[in-house]
Amino acid sequence: MLIDAPVPAAVTPTHCPYCSLQCGMGLRAAVGADGGLDVVARDFPVNRGALCGKGSSAPALLSRGLRLTEPLVRRPDTGLLEPATWGEALELVAGRLGSVRQGYGADAVGVFGGGGLTNEKAYALGKFARVVLGTSQIDYNGRFCMSSAAAAHQRAFGVDRGLPFPLEDVARTGCVILAGSNLAETMPPAVRYLRELRENGGKLIVVDPRRTKTAEQADLHLAPRPGTDLALALGLLHLVVAQGCADEEFIRERTSGWEAARAAAMAHWPELVEKITGVPVPQLRAAVALFCDAPDGMVLTARGAEQHAKGTDTVGAWINFCLATGRAGRPLSGYGCLTGQGNGQGGREHGQKADQLPGYRKLTDPAARAHVAGVWGVGADSLPGPGRSAYELLDALGGEVKALLVMGSNPVVSAPRAAHVEGRLRALDFLAVADVVLSETAELADVVLPVTQWAEETGTMTNLEGRVLLRRAALTPPEHVRSDLEVLNSLAELLGSESVAKGFPVDPEEVFEELRLASAGGAADYSGISYARIEAEDGVFWPCPQEGHPGTPRLFLDRFATEDGRARFVEVAHREPDEETDADYPVVLTTGRVLAQYQSGAQTRRIAELNAAAPGAYVEMHPLLAGRIGVGDGDPVTVTSRRGRATAPARVTGAIRSDTVFMPFHWAGEGRANNLTNPALDPVSKMPEFKACAVRVERAGPAM
Repeated sequence: MLIDAPVPAAVTPTHCPYCSLQCGMGLRAAVGADGGLDVVARDFPVNRGALCGKGSSAPALLSRGLRLTEPLVRRPDTGLLEPATWGEALELVAGRLGSVRQGYGADAVGVFGGGGLTNEKAYALGKFARVVLGTSQIDYNGRFCMSSAAAAHQRAFGVDRGLPFPLEDVARTGCVILAGSNLAETMPPAVRYLRELRENGGKLIVVDPRRTKTAEQADLHLAPRPGTDLALALGLLHLVVAQGCADEEFIRERTSGWEAARAAAMAHWPELVEKITGVPVPQLRAAVALFCDAPDGMVLTARGAEQHAKGTDTVGAWINFCLATGRAGRPLSGYGCLTGQGNGQGGREHGQKADQLPGYRKLTDPAARAHVAGVWGVGADSLPGPGRSAYELLDALGGEVKALLVMGSNPVVSAPRAAHVEGRLRALDFLAVADVVLSETAELADVVLPVTQWAEETGTMTNLEGRVLLRRAALTPPEHVRSDLEVLNSLAELLGSESVAKGFPVDPEEVFEELRLASAGGAADYSGISYARIEAEDGVFWPCPQEGHPGTPRLFLDRFATEDGRARFVEVAHREPDEETDADYPVVLTTGRVLAQYQSGAQTRRIAELNAAAPGAYVEMHPLLAGRIGVGDGDPVTVTSRRGRATAPARVTGAIRSDTVFMPFHWAGEGRANNLTNPALDPVSKMPEFKACAVRVERAGPAM
């Protein structure tokens, strides 16, 4: 429960375990026979004491009845997961991973990480994969989060940080375009910045095919057909040019590539864009007027705009729009991405991603390899090259990849074409999962390792602003639960030697000190950040290249992180979604989150308070569509795509386009939305096309 009171000395300052806001909170021992922890309000800059229901109910997951408390091993005689000792479980994991590696080669062993792991754990996991296992086959579920925005950021600005400015700047700018985000349900404490924006006289434009709670707060709501955000952004840029609103001085002095980008945009005239997107021309013109009449402005994208097979180009088009209007590299202006997972930012900076080394270094860069190898005490030539991206890795399971170690991820629910991914996991020779709860993925494992969670461990996270934060342990974990760092240390010793294990310390601050060295000189430079500084300063913004450096809350004010210091326009053009509707599949499905659940729901679905608010999947549809198929509110409907089907109650509302249905993706079972989604990949980011696929919607049977 949330206690609205000053934080006394007995309270442990920490952060929420869920989204990338990483809201500050305090934890203290609960009064009463049941013990446990109470959440106490904490005045932290990001949330200023506010929490959503997920944050305030987070201690419930610490209960022994909801979480794993001992290792589990699948017994050959029963086929069931049964309790085991840590020694037996670890020896089985090491033995099976080692035998697969010996029999089929290092790349037959895969590692799949998570965007909720601390920086220390993400760093150690990447090091373990490359040094101990020697495999290139490592990626993480953050590939499904903001990889398209990251790729576009890199391409345009030379570095990727979700927001190049603090959240507080959002309330002070002149106009915000929020593309593909429903902050009111995904990050409720952040809505105050939108409210303050409007109170300060600023304008809010929301781009979403649904009239969400966030869209209801907007001065202008644009509702494009899912999969057409790229055309929308190009159409707005066309109008900027046609109406003489381009900032020619800024373009000339601080950018490159404008001519080609402008020519591409001019091929997307307003009437064509209306035909593609369904957004009327007057609304397009109104959006440009609101944005360009303001003294400064921002475009913020999220998964709705990014989770497409053209997500990188879509974000690139929004960045082009910012650059053309001079809304970048200046105070209170710029492009930013609203990162989803708790450590989606830090999780990819330090080695979980298939193509990256710590410090956001490229795995193909000889200098980067030499630097990191030197810190790790290995030869640069011993480090494997880039491996498969997340979906490509999952698709290879049971084939070229025969064994998999999963830490903090639940791809059975979260991956596209989920039934296929579940089948690939079942086809493995060996699966080990380290997690807090017995997720749907853990249920398939040969060995399940119970690990500590947020309130039981210390470690750093990097929030959507690039602010490095410190979460402190508030209580001792159950007797037979170990940290992920302890797991990696033990496996390193069993697979290598005691000397190898020394490279995998179990103390998180010791790991962070090595991370500082490994990141030094990289794009995401943490070398000037320490636990003491984080505590004293309410977090430190990277890059922070030395201890006396103040950190960098605002990027690009003097120059962009490209070789010549200029931001790069990118020539992009609209293309249709990978899968278009037809007579057999005439409706577009888009997916997303709801307020009371989080990601695959592995944790939130175990909390009674949250389940009461959001008990199960549903299919949101317009009354016209509901009438055509003969269903009313609450009637069961089946949604079928070329990959599978899902069944859930209808939720009939005029807040969605009549050619579109929406399903939240938090649930397993017959309502698993990702049975339907399309694994078509963005060629640059390897992001799957979660947000647009062709489906058929039918009544499933008698009313519920």
